[in-house]
Amino acid sequence: MKKPLIGALTALLLAGATALAGAAPANAAQAVTVNYAGTVALSDCSGSVVRMPNSVDTDPALVLTNGHCLETGMPSPGQVVVGQSSNRSFTLLSASGGRLATLRATKVAYSTMTDTDVTIYQLSSTYSTIKSRYGISPLTISTAHPTAGAAIKVVSGYWKRTYSCNVDGFVYRLKEGDWTFKDAVRYTSSCNTIGGTSGSPVIDTATGLLVAVNNTGNENGETCTVNNPCEVDQSGNVTVHQGINYAEETYGIPACFGAGNKLDLTLAGCTLPRP
Repeated sequence: MKKPLIGALTALLLAGATALAGAAPANAAQAVTVNYAGTVALSDCSGSVVRMPNSVDTDPALVLTNGHCLETGMPSPGQVVVGQSSNRSFTLLSASGGRLATLRATKVAYSTMTDTDVTIYQLSSTYSTIKSRYGISPLTISTAHPTAGAAIKVVSGYWKRTYSCNVDGFVYRLKEGDWTFKDAVRYTSSCNTIGGTSGSPVIDTATGLLVAVNNTGNENGETCTVNNPCEVDQSGNVTVHQGINYAEETYGIPACFGAGNKLDLTLAGCTLPRP
């Protein structure tokens, strides 16, 4: 889990990462501009203001981050949190990474670390309010499975740092401590994310759509321990890739939200774990 650590801060300073990091190769086609607009900083993680494809401007806005960033503690394996009261604050960033405002949650719409690693907060502000006051539009969650080889950017509001790489492939099961994530995204090595990048949106640079949420990486080469996830294939074979990082797919989330951005885990096509 990529929580902020003293070691992560030291690594960041040693890398001289006060400048924007991870620029794409000069010959990489960039169909859209990816910046910090729509991203947020939490007290210990990163996140983003998001919308579903069917969300409307008058809906209460949503913030997406990791399940392990939940302020009341990491959900246990099998635990699903729905409708929990929250007044958590988020720092909304401008396109250049400047602080624009503080947004506040009214509840945890959904949180789990079972099969995936997501927390979705409902805010007290609507999309139209955020747009009219601060000029910021939400990121749209794609309903399509990510594509192997796709160029992506991981945008951390906590560090105000961007990582550029590609989708290296997909992991049948990613095990980390007591938790298991399904069909995780494996990055190529240039997305060397650190503590505090947890919950960062993963953006497909061809479409500008959010396709995953950054969540973990193997730091020390250990096997299946916290901060050292291992890959398990369909035959049960275990593989460890030290220094490689991962994200959890998000394309299944929109099917679980109906009109008014209301969570409904009984909707057709919704596969998120239920309480």
